[in-house]
Order: sequence, then C-alpha cells, then structure tokens
Amino acid sequence: MAFCRRHTKSASSRMAELHIIGQIVGASGFPQSTLFCKWGIHTGGAWRLLSGLREGQTQVDSPQNGEMAFWSHPIDVHYTTKGLQGWPKLHLQVWHQDSFGRCQLFGYGYCHVPSSPGHHRLHCVTWRPLGSWQEQLAQSFVGGGPQLRSPDLIYSGADRYRLHTVAMGTVELELGIILRYFDKYGVET
Repeated sequence: MAFCRRHTKSASSRMAELHIIGQIVGASGFPQSTLFCKWGIHTGGAWRLLSGLREGQTQVDSPQNGEMAFWSHPIDVHYTTKGLQGWPKLHLQVWHQDSFGRCQLFGYGYCHVPSSPGHHRLHCVTWRPLGSWQEQLAQSFVGGGPQLRSPDLIYSGADRYRLHTVAMGTVELELGIILRYFDKYGVET
C-alpha cells in the first residue's frame, strides 16, 4: 500500500497574498458621453501575479446626456508578495468614442488599492494634459489633443509637476480586498 504525502508549505515559508475582487462601476462628469475605460494595475518588483488580468478595457457605454456611463467591468486579481513596498495602484484612462468610431482621450487617473480588508467604494478623479492655446483650438475643431508619451507618469509622479492639466470627470470603483498571511509582515488584518 503506497502512501501519498501531501506537500504543504510551513507557516514560515508562506508569502503574503492579496486578492482584489470588484468592478469598475462607471464614470460621470465628463464633457461628452459614449465612454470606455482602459485600466491596469501597477505593482512593485516584490509582487507576483498568481491569477487574473493585469490590464483590460471596458465596453463603450452611450448613456443619455448628463447621465453616468455604466460599465460594471469586473476586476479579479490575486497577488503574492514578499514585501509591502510597491503596493498595487490602479491606473485608468477614460476615452470618448465619437459617431465615426474615432477615439479621443478624456482623462487619466490612478488610485491606490486599499490596504485594509473589506468592501471599498472608490472615486478616482481624472485629468488630462492641457496643450498650448494652438493645440486647444485645434482640439475643439478636429478632436484629439495632447497625450502622455509614457503612461508611467500617471502613477509615478516623476516630472508630473511640469504638466499643465485640466480636471475631468470621476470614475467609480467597488473593490473587495482579501488579505492572507500578512500578519507575518506585521500587518494586522
């Protein structure tokens, strides 16, 4: 009779785990409707994605004027980490699609993923770069407008102080946070 030995990790070798389950509910306060959102999660080097998608895109929603664009786009990711540095940040890009199918950037935004377990409702304010007066004039006639060369500026803050920006709308998120084995790192859950 052969015995099968089950391999289990000892408590000292377990890595801390973070599970983010939720949704990008929608957006409001933007100058036009017919919006969609590109999103991504940025983490530090000590974090490893176990399951889920690191980035994605919602569908286009065309609400009546003045109403919120609803996406109800799911987010379900599972990370492990050996350290707390580089806690996950969620970065967003809100885009407008016109009647010809052309897409125009309406705003960038980011928010830190909450570090306490439970259900969280977040409101992420967005902004877009404000070009020169010539670029603003051209934007009002043909659309488009300035965009960041590197999306890393959304969440890194490096050289962001040099940007001239204008506030845009707000993206609403609902996130459920589950922490596991963080007590090993002195974090009470």
